[in-house]
Amino acid sequence: MADALSPLEQEIRRLIGVAGPMPIAEYMRLCLTHPRYGYYVNRDPLGAGGDFITSPEISQMFGELIGLWMAAVWRQMGAPENVRIVELGPGRGTLMHDALRAAKVVEGFRSAIVVHLVEISPALQQIQERRLAELDVPVLWHSRFEEVPAGTSIIVANEFVDALPVHQAIKQDDGWHERVIDIGADGRLDIAAAREALQHFETSLPRALRQAKPGAIYEWRADDFALELGRRMRSEGAALIIDYGHDHASLGDTLQAVAGHAFTDPLRAPGKADLTAHVDFEALAQCAESMGARIHGPIRQRDFFLHLGIEKRAAALKASAPHKAADIEIAFSRLIAEGARGMGELFKAIGIAAPALGPLPGFETPS
Repeated sequence: MADALSPLEQEIRRLIGVAGPMPIAEYMRLCLTHPRYGYYVNRDPLGAGGDFITSPEISQMFGELIGLWMAAVWRQMGAPENVRIVELGPGRGTLMHDALRAAKVVEGFRSAIVVHLVEISPALQQIQERRLAELDVPVLWHSRFEEVPAGTSIIVANEFVDALPVHQAIKQDDGWHERVIDIGADGRLDIAAAREALQHFETSLPRALRQAKPGAIYEWRADDFALELGRRMRSEGAALIIDYGHDHASLGDTLQAVAGHAFTDPLRAPGKADLTAHVDFEALAQCAESMGARIHGPIRQRDFFLHLGIEKRAAALKASAPHKAADIEIAFSRLIAEGARGMGELFKAIGIAAPALGPLPGFETPS
C-alpha cells in the first residue's frame, strides 16, 4: 500500500508515526505549503483547467473597483508620495492588473506606489511577472507577509484568510478535545479526537458558545496574522479583506477540499486539492482591533460593491461592448448574488485601518 501513496502522504504518515496524531491545522499547512509537495507550491490552481475560479477571474469589475478603492484610500491618507500596495495571495495577478489599470485615472497614484506581492508559488509568481510587466510599476515579491517592509501601506487580500490553517475541537462529555489526523483501523488517514481534553478551553470560547452540546465542533485560527495586520494598520495604512465566512463566531465543521471544480474528501490525496475553511470575521476583527486598528464592517460583498458603484460599472461595460452584454450581466449577477450559496452573501468584506482615516470607501452608509 505504501508504494501507492503520494510522497506527501508518506511524509504525513511518517510524522504521525514519530510524533503521534497531527492537529488538523498542521495537516492543512503541510497539504497547502509543504516546500516540495504543497498544493500552492507546485501548480496554477485557477481557471477552467484548474480547481477553482476566484472573483477577479469572473469579471474585470472586481479588480477595477478595488483599484479605485485603493486610490480613494490613498487620497484619504493625504496622497503620500511613497506607499506600499500589498496583495496577499495574488493568484495570477489578475486582481492587481485590473486594479492598477483602473486606478491610472487617478492622477499621481501609480507614480507613488510600489507593489508588494506575498506569494509562495514559483509557478504563480512567473505568471504574475508576465501579467504585471506591461503596467510599468515596480513590483517586489515576498514569501511571507512579515517580510513586507513596514511603512504606509494599502493591503488587499481576496480569498487568502480561508486558506490559513484552521484548528478544530470537538465537545465530548469530559470537555473539548482537539481534532487530529490519525491512521484509522482500515489503514487510511482519519479524523479523530485527541486523547486528552484541552485544559481550560471552555473559558477561551465566545460566551455564546460555552453551552455547546457534546458533538459540537469549534474552529479557530492562530492570532498571529490578524495581530500583525492590526499592528501595521493602526498608524499608517488600510487593509481590505474579502473572503467567505461568518460575521460572528459559530459552531460547525467548515473544512473543505476542492479539486477539479468539485468538492472532494480533505483526507484523499493530500497536496492534490485546495483546503479551506470559513473565516471567523468576528475573531479576525477582535484581534486586529486589540492592536489599535479601527474595524469597518464586515459587510456582505454584495453591499460593498454596490456601495462602490458596480451597477454603473456594469452598465458602462455593456454600453462599450454590446456583444458581451450577456456575459457581463452574468458576471455581475454572480458577484452580488444573494442566498446562502450566493457569492454576494457568503463572501464578506472587512476593512482594517488607522483610526485617523475615518470611514473607508464602500463601508460608509450610502446617503
